[in-house]
Amino acid sequence: MLAALFIAFGVVFVAEFGAPDIVIANAGISAGTLTAERADAPVFRRIIDVNVVALFDTFAAFLPAMRAERRGTLAGIASVAGIRGLPGAGAYSASKSAAITYLESLRLEEREHGIRVVTIAPGYIRTPMTAANPYPMPFLMPADAFARRAVDAIDAGRSFVVIPRPMRAVALMLRALPNWLYDALFARAPRKPRITGDST
Repeated sequence: MLAALFIAFGVVFVAEFGAPDIVIANAGISAGTLTAERADAPVFRRIIDVNVVALFDTFAAFLPAMRAERRGTLAGIASVAGIRGLPGAGAYSASKSAAITYLESLRLEEREHGIRVVTIAPGYIRTPMTAANPYPMPFLMPADAFARRAVDAIDAGRSFVVIPRPMRAVALMLRALPNWLYDALFARAPRKPRITGDST
């Protein structure tokens, strides 16, 4: 159903304005989830649908027109949370990890068609979504400042960028940690509140 709406919007947009110069897929939701809790299954699925499937549907709506003109940029918002799995956030971490690898695949596929693909991985951005986090958020950044840096990264031709810059060092460190050390450091880390049912 949603995929059909995305495609219909793309058809109407292209008919009215032509192929877009840039498409930014920014939709995202988050909630604490636990696999052992069956009540969390609908929330898990919804997070994957919004954070991953809608990313595909957004780009699919415009790619035929962009390919025909052999130009344009696709930018997807992932997250530093996609670098390593976080306790209590399996759905969100999985969705953002999927977004990172999907965008990388798309970048390779669309290169021959003249289309750039940019992966933007923010750290903590001050939004209603992060306001629910009950733990410290290092390098918390205002949303407008993040938006400016994201646009700068797109204009600069970056293919992958972590915002803000200090979070890049954190992301690289997390990726490099051996599992035994990562587990010891993060197994008891504070967790995002769970939301059950369809309340996301």
